[in-house]
Amino acid sequence: MPSESLRWETLQALKNSPKGKISFDPFWLERGEPLLAGCKDSPSLSPIAGVILERLSSAPLQKSSSFLGSRSGDSSPVLSEVSISSTGSVADVSARTAAFSAAASVKNEREQSLSDKVKDESPEADVSGVSSPTSLPAISLLSPKAMEMAGCIIKVQEEHREKAKLALRVRQEMQEKLVAAVASAESEQLKRFEELMELKQRQEYQSMRDMMERETKESIGRQEKLKEEQRRRITLVNLRLREAEQQRLREAELERQRQAEGRERLRSLNSIQEEILQLNQLLEPSTQTKTDLPLASLSSYSTRGNQLCSQVSEVVRKTAEGNFPSLEDMTVAERALHEMRALIRLMQEEAANVREKKKKEQEQEEERRKQAELLAKQEGEKKAAQLAKEKAQRKGLQNSAEDVTLKWYKDLQEAASRCAQSFEQLSSAKDGQTKKLKLELQKAATIPVSQIASNSGSQLREIFDKIDKLLSGRPVVSGGKSVSTSQHPQGLDFASYKLAEKFVKQGEEEVASHHEAAFPIAVVASGVWELHPQVGDLILAHLHKKCPYAIPHYPPMKEGTPVDEYQRILGYRVDDSGVEGQDSFLKRMSGMIRLYAAIIQLKWPYSSKQGPVPHGLNHGWRWLAQMLNMEPLADVTATLLFDFLEVCGNALMNQYRSQFWKLILLLKEEYFPRIEAVTSSGQMGSVIRLKQFLETSLQRRQISPPRGQLGSGFWRS
Repeated sequence: MPSESLRWETLQALKNSPKGKISFDPFWLERGEPLLAGCKDSPSLSPIAGVILERLSSAPLQKSSSFLGSRSGDSSPVLSEVSISSTGSVADVSARTAAFSAAASVKNEREQSLSDKVKDESPEADVSGVSSPTSLPAISLLSPKAMEMAGCIIKVQEEHREKAKLALRVRQEMQEKLVAAVASAESEQLKRFEELMELKQRQEYQSMRDMMERETKESIGRQEKLKEEQRRRITLVNLRLREAEQQRLREAELERQRQAEGRERLRSLNSIQEEILQLNQLLEPSTQTKTDLPLASLSSYSTRGNQLCSQVSEVVRKTAEGNFPSLEDMTVAERALHEMRALIRLMQEEAANVREKKKKEQEQEEERRKQAELLAKQEGEKKAAQLAKEKAQRKGLQNSAEDVTLKWYKDLQEAASRCAQSFEQLSSAKDGQTKKLKLELQKAATIPVSQIASNSGSQLREIFDKIDKLLSGRPVVSGGKSVSTSQHPQGLDFASYKLAEKFVKQGEEEVASHHEAAFPIAVVASGVWELHPQVGDLILAHLHKKCPYAIPHYPPMKEGTPVDEYQRILGYRVDDSGVEGQDSFLKRMSGMIRLYAAIIQLKWPYSSKQGPVPHGLNHGWRWLAQMLNMEPLADVTATLLFDFLEVCGNALMNQYRSQFWKLILLLKEEYFPRIEAVTSSGQMGSVIRLKQFLETSLQRRQISPPRGQLGSGFWRS
């Protein structure tokens, strides 16, 4: 297949030709380079070919020039093809090739200059030039068949160029027609749009005219309505002015009546206040010197009377500011007057009952006294001998307190009993409001005492002020609620009783566990005692009842008294499980004696009253002397003497000096052996503590201040 191989060789030759090696560059247009520059360039020979051309003969050159052809329409000859025989020599072929290249280069220069002129004259010529570049002379070194194939290829390229030019012209014509059609359509559409806008303007103008006509008609109608409304309002205003004038006249008349009624109520209020003040004078304890009522009852009546006077004074104070009393104020004042009258009647009835009762008691007492005298005469002689023997054996010691002390003890118990009876109605109340008030009063009285501690002096002062306010009838806040003893006639007695009971309970529990706690509790109790003596008497009554050794008194066992009841009288706690142990009993007695020893030596530092402590050291001296005049009790006497002297010994030493040391020496040499005689071997702990205390004190001639005592720096904290 020689022809087939020849075709492949031809294609390979075309591929290796300069046209076949043209590479695509996307930046041709940006650099302004012609797209077919590679196709226009003709192959050229080396400059050395010029030397060869000089040596070539003219005959072969003329013979080979017959193969050149002209591709353009100009008159200058162009080399088209050169055929070289395969039998020729290599030197001849090289010489001829150089000659052809030189001739081709000369013609290319001429054609390039000519094409530049044509481009300057017409752009169309430029396009045609790009589309169909002038064929350059070429030297064919191939066989005739290859040359024929090359000619066919060139012819096909020319046909494709012509087709491309034709398609380009057709496309340009279609584009021009399309642009013309679009422009015509746009012109028509613009005309239609302008017509539509004119129509809308005419319609808007017409609608505005119609709207203006309607608004004109409506404004005329509104003006007519406004005129009518104005006439109607003028009529109404005139009518209201006449009504306002009539109302003013009526109010002026009512104000005159109100002023007259207010002045009348004010005169009535003044008369009520005058009557209440006169009745209140009847309730004052200073005016009741001849009455037989107890002091607690008189105090409760007087307190309630003062509260009623305060209520009326509050109403009168409002009228002092230029206001007349209202009906509610008059109701309050009249209610206070009725309650004051009822209080006077109740006091008179109670006084009459007391006088009647006292008269009966005197008659019964007289009868009992006569019977006792008869019995005394019969038994006097028997007891005289027995008492003489007992006194000789005791050598002056006794088992009970002196008659004066016992009378003082009984008076305190009777006063406490009367106080408890005075608020019986409050404590046994059935209605919920009174029960709630009782609970609030009890909390207000007991909670501050539970809060007493030796943290700071300012805290103690706050607690004292709170207790003082409660006992003075002023409202205090307890548990987030305001409560006052003036809310109930028996509120003050109830609060005082519960407060005293709580003080003693703190000594029984808190001081028994922490001995230093006796001093802050005692100083507050002493301050309250000084301002409210009734509370002090109740404290002593509760203390003597729970600890009879604070009198001192050893209650004898009466005939028919159960053992459990007698144990309670001695101060023991008795419940369903039985009698408490001796250690617990001594601990409680010790706490109460320590509290009592602290009270008798302390005075409230912020007291406005001058003078000694309300229940001072003289009572401590009396207690110690009476203890030494009584028979000692096993374990009890030694414990109480040690606790009392440890707390109060320094204060008694500073007060009585040499007399105190005489008493301590008497205790050590004469009374202490009696304590040892009645104490068993298992109860010697308290005896040993007392003995060491006495020996140390006598040896040093000094008793140290007790631990926990409040110094001057404490009150600045």
